[in-house]
Amino acid sequence: MPRAHLQTPPVPRIVPADVFDAFGWCQSERLEWRRPADGRSSDRSARTWDESTPIDGADPARMVFVMHVECTFLPRELARLHAFGLGLEDEWALAPYAIDDATDELYERKVRPADLLWLAADNLNALFWGLHDWAHFHNHGAFEPHQRALTEVQCDAAALSWTYRNRDAIGLSPARWARMKEEVLALSASRLAGDGVRFDLDVVRALVE
Repeated sequence: MPRAHLQTPPVPRIVPADVFDAFGWCQSERLEWRRPADGRSSDRSARTWDESTPIDGADPARMVFVMHVECTFLPRELARLHAFGLGLEDEWALAPYAIDDATDELYERKVRPADLLWLAADNLNALFWGLHDWAHFHNHGAFEPHQRALTEVQCDAAALSWTYRNRDAIGLSPARWARMKEEVLALSASRLAGDGVRFDLDVVRALVE
């Protein structure tokens, strides 16, 4: 079961100040990430790392934040229902539908995300969205984004920057990184266009080039 501590240092705010009401309330440093061991298997419980999954806004299947200490103030489900090939049994995880709840409660209770959660993800789409949510956890006050497209662009930028910083630890091929970057930028552009918001995405490119 490969385990890595991904470096997740603070990413500069690239959106207007009023988009977040508590940007950087807790300084992000690193995220523990676990994935199944390398190898091939048709057994779903022995699923291995897959970097081919596109970053297109689809639900991040097989991604879950596992609790490494007791926590009863957040909705939870058994981690093994969402993460496979990690030998999980009775460990609890943040319920996948409760990302917004966690964003609220971690801030309200001033609980550092890294003191409570680690990430299980066996594919690139899942890892990206785990990093995206990690940015949410460290940069919101109450989760009431009144400028959703710009909120998501900031978190996209953080997740993309952290992926680039940790590309060797992830084992991300140069070709897949280049394609991933364009997928994320296209997704950000689609959100902005959908909300009628103008924003120069070259600012995001500058974080990883």
